[in-house]
Amino acid sequence: MQHDTFYADDGEQLHVHLNGDGTPLLLLHGWTASHTAWAPLIEPLSQQHRLLRPDARGHGGHPLMATPTPDVKRLARDVVNLLDHYELERVVAVGHSMGALTLWQCLRDFGGDRFSHLVFIDQSPKLMTDATWQGGIYGDFDQARAQRLVEDLQADFTEAVLRLVAFGLNDKAQASYLRNSSGWRMVRESLKDIDPAPAIAIWQSLVAADYRNALPSINVPTLLAYGTASNFYTEATARFVADNMPQARLSFYEGADHGPHLAQPERFVSELTALIDRPQV
Repeated sequence: MQHDTFYADDGEQLHVHLNGDGTPLLLLHGWTASHTAWAPLIEPLSQQHRLLRPDARGHGGHPLMATPTPDVKRLARDVVNLLDHYELERVVAVGHSMGALTLWQCLRDFGGDRFSHLVFIDQSPKLMTDATWQGGIYGDFDQARAQRLVEDLQADFTEAVLRLVAFGLNDKAQASYLRNSSGWRMVRESLKDIDPAPAIAIWQSLVAADYRNALPSINVPTLLAYGTASNFYTEATARFVADNMPQARLSFYEGADHGPHLAQPERFVSELTALIDRPQV
């Protein structure tokens, strides 16, 4: 593994971890995670691919200097800056959670010419719900609830993040949180590396975004991986995304939570490989 850095066009130094050789494969992690979130997939994927695992700005324990309160548009521009830095004309891109939203923003702002294949993992194109949209977080995450979460994040960032995950649609997650299991203790410790202010700024931009009208224009081979026991989204959300993307293939991971690719890594690698082998129309 090689740890590298590059400079975004606002002067921010960003970090990326490189593994393997072959077809370039860009892996974008979720909110409050880092490049380490992909660890279970590195060995099988790096055998045929050059993996690029950036830490999104505001993540990975790297302090920000140029833009203290980034948003999803900035994260999307960072993706293009990364591709330019490594002189990559076309890549396979995988986005989990925030990474999926970053990819949708990137496609909206810059088009899809830089991507040969795409993977979106367990994400909704609109996080906030209203009278016309129940496909967001929990199916019940309106503006008032979103504002309360921001206030909770400002008061106790770590526990607010953990409760966001725990008190959702997955009863097992809630039970293990209340037991304070070792997994939750580990995540709680890792969240200490996150500077709350930029993370909250990014979160607010994610909640404000709506990519529903961007989906039909995404016309490259696409895999959609969703857990049937997702902490945040119902199967109806996954089917909405699939129905609105021309070349999307929807794959449900039975019993998996918000991280289906980590719950069943061998299956995910197999489906990703099949996607990459699928020619563009």
